[in-house]
Amino acid sequence: MSQNAKVIAEIASFQAFFNCYLKEIDEGHWYTAKQWKDAGNTILLEDGTWVVETPLSTHSSKLAITVSYRTLVGCHQFSRAYLFHSSYRNWQEVPFSSALRLLIETIFSSNVFSTFSVQRETNKHELLSRVAESCSLMEAYIAQRLGDPRLTSTDFIDAEQSLLFGHWQHPTPKSRQGMLDYHHAYYAPETKGRFSLHYFSVSRRLICQRSALNISAEEIIASSLPISSTINDDHLVMPMHPLQAQWLIHQPSVRQLIADGLVVDLGMQGAEFTATSSVRSLYSFQLSWMYKFSLPVKITNSLRVNKRHELDAGVVMATLYRKTGFSEAYPQFKIITDPAYITVVLPDQRETGFEVIIRENPFSEGKDSNVVTIAALTQEALPDETSMLSRFVEAIAVRETSSLSQASIKWFAKYWECSIEPMLKLYDEHGIALEAHQQNSVIKLESGYPSVYYFRDNQGFYLSNAYRDHLAVMDPESVTVDALYFNDDVICHRFAYYLLINNLFSIIGRLGADGLVEERMLVSFVQQRLLALRRVFTGAGTLFVDQLLSQSSIPAKGNLLTRVHDVDELTVENEQAIYCQIPNPLVMTCLEEATEVRYASA
Repeated sequence: MSQNAKVIAEIASFQAFFNCYLKEIDEGHWYTAKQWKDAGNTILLEDGTWVVETPLSTHSSKLAITVSYRTLVGCHQFSRAYLFHSSYRNWQEVPFSSALRLLIETIFSSNVFSTFSVQRETNKHELLSRVAESCSLMEAYIAQRLGDPRLTSTDFIDAEQSLLFGHWQHPTPKSRQGMLDYHHAYYAPETKGRFSLHYFSVSRRLICQRSALNISAEEIIASSLPISSTINDDHLVMPMHPLQAQWLIHQPSVRQLIADGLVVDLGMQGAEFTATSSVRSLYSFQLSWMYKFSLPVKITNSLRVNKRHELDAGVVMATLYRKTGFSEAYPQFKIITDPAYITVVLPDQRETGFEVIIRENPFSEGKDSNVVTIAALTQEALPDETSMLSRFVEAIAVRETSSLSQASIKWFAKYWECSIEPMLKLYDEHGIALEAHQQNSVIKLESGYPSVYYFRDNQGFYLSNAYRDHLAVMDPESVTVDALYFNDDVICHRFAYYLLINNLFSIIGRLGADGLVEERMLVSFVQQRLLALRRVFTGAGTLFVDQLLSQSSIPAKGNLLTRVHDVDELTVENEQAIYCQIPNPLVMTCLEEATEVRYASA
């Protein structure tokens, strides 16, 4: 395996982990290069470098990490790790992999994890194994894709499959427990594998299906089936991800259904699909629909299971959103709906594993150019390359003979106008908030600028309890799915993380780290736009914007703490991961000293 791939993966893995550590465990002690030298440290540092020190569990030992880029809102970039122990009496450089293990030992020796020792050791080994697995998979993906020109493609599926580093704020961004070595070549998006679906013929009496369209789930599936007259009239055909199909045929209840002739295993056949960035949502350029399946795989924090309430939520939201007329009022903003589902219902089982979500595919052949996720756009570039976002901004600056800073601000303003502002207005006008993290955020680009924003994910809707009556007038069925409704304090908590930290701040951080524009200017831009919206908002958006502009801290999902405590967020109440509070850059004192942003001319 390429040594370069190993080095790249280790650096990226440490960067992901330590950024989480600084947010969730210990913010560290920060020094400029001069301050660190003045403190008596003899290691030579370049001007502009920062150093962050953090204590370790061993008495009188600590780590010092050199920081090549310090961010206000995104991810810091690290260059070297040094270990100090009183017995050494000086700093010794250590590999990032060693530094990472020392940090994990420190976590489980501290009060962060305070339960009894058996669980402590179990969780520590679980985290160590998942960090190692994530790094190993990242290395394999990088080795396979180094030099692949499709990594820079802006076609929909190429961008979906370009995320070699994974979740930018997760300690195990490529962890996929449950996938065997040979599975990755077929089913991992990073390897570009293509495969046929696995089909079952199922007795109609076991079927539950629902659709918000004038075509049923059964008819949608039939329109793309490879199977014809071989199916009994009292049966219908269901597609399944091959990994989920193998799990199903090993379940005693399903084996009994097969023995009774109520389920017939038809095997893998038909048109080929390929994985999108979520792994379990599958795409075919030939079809107008995507499929989203359950998978017997733990991806990042959770075993990926389609919950029954999510199936109903997708159908309800497809109808409700259409009736709001919001996309007609804001044509630059779209929601990719999940308007139909089909599943098998069995006694005493809330979910059977057969749950299939049918999703719109607005990016079929001929419509799939210049369509990218924010995750792909803002991903750290491979060595000696530039990020996708940088390439767009640099091309704009050349074409329009503007500075990189001006081009960045103009790009950012157009993104705000097609994505962030409509989402804030959707919440203010209709009490609907979206879990719009960067992987759920897809944009259409025209001349390098964002022109249309697409939100996807039927797990990502939050409806305000204060708007129940308003929404019931538009669609009475919308109030029947209680799992969709939350109080505004809960919504504001989650919305702040997904919309700002995971989405908007990733763009600011990328533009800043790539040296295109000062982060401070874009943060000031956000402040000004929020203030302008606050003056016109009359609903739920008022409280949300007030909190963003006044509270000294902002909620952030604690993916490291969630992993430390081995929480599967899809199985806990309200699907609530562990959250922490981080300083809110929108109200930081230093920002008051920033020069006013002159973005109007851009």
